[in-house]
Amino acid sequence: MTATPTLDVKPAGPPPAGFGLDGNRRQLADRAFRVAALASGLSVLAILVLIAVSTTQKAAPAFRHDGIRFITESRWAPNVDIYGALAFISGTMIVSAIALAFAVPISIGIALFLSELAPRRLRLITIYVIDMLAAVPSVVFGLWGLIVLAPWIVKIYDWIADKVDPVPVLNVLFGKPVNGRSFFTAGLILALMITPIITSLTREVFDTVPPGQKEAALALGATRWEMIRGAIFPHSRSGMIGAVMLGLGRAMGETIAAALVIGSSARLTLHLFSSGDAMAAVIANQFGESGGLQRSALVAMGVVLFGMTIVVNMVARAIAGKSLDAAPVRGRR
Repeated sequence: MTATPTLDVKPAGPPPAGFGLDGNRRQLADRAFRVAALASGLSVLAILVLIAVSTTQKAAPAFRHDGIRFITESRWAPNVDIYGALAFISGTMIVSAIALAFAVPISIGIALFLSELAPRRLRLITIYVIDMLAAVPSVVFGLWGLIVLAPWIVKIYDWIADKVDPVPVLNVLFGKPVNGRSFFTAGLILALMITPIITSLTREVFDTVPPGQKEAALALGATRWEMIRGAIFPHSRSGMIGAVMLGLGRAMGETIAAALVIGSSARLTLHLFSSGDAMAAVIANQFGESGGLQRSALVAMGVVLFGMTIVVNMVARAIAGKSLDAAPVRGRR
């Protein structure tokens, strides 16, 4: 008989020196990171609260003077202490809507081209140009719009007004222009300004789509557009909404560029080719020469704009949350 070999198993010795110390250090590092992250998040909330409290205190005299009429009336007459911001609220919404109407489809198209179709060299060049556009100061866009775009585009406004004059609703929206400084011109300038932001963020979101999902859709016989609609858009919906909301926030808060091309006319109108004004532009134009109740009214307008941006972001988060909750259900179907 042959002897069965035995294994010489040695008892486990103590852990290497410093093992427990390294574990304690890692735990301390994790705790320190959690505390730092929590402090950073709370500091942002604290800053927002301080901004809201301080501006509301400065705006209190205007709110006490006009009450709800501050946002329901459109007459703005500082010489007789009448302050109604409805015309400026409407102008802000109109200009922002025009900007989004042009910027969103163009930005999504550019992002799809860069992520799905563009050759590598062309993609790098295009990304570089988009980043350069995002870095251009807003006053440059405003001056270009005032000096170049507004005098040129008024001819197009006249042509459109002549064509839609017999149409009942369109002749109100696109009536005869006075000059090139209008809601529509401001919307075009803002669209040019927010397109790089929406494009860059949307492209980054599209790049996070797993390649396996796109390849699976193409393997099942889907066309490229069907693959984009069925694989890329559902996966990227929340990110696209976030990108659009960031662009909307930039459009609503833009001051100099809008102030130069919008016309600075306090009027409540749906005529897109007429002059108007927006909240941020009014604050920029009048704050330096204001005082007393007028300055308080301008700060109150800033408070209203701040509240509008918060509401827009809350709505965007709700929409994005619903799309994320519904995505697994669509996948199971």
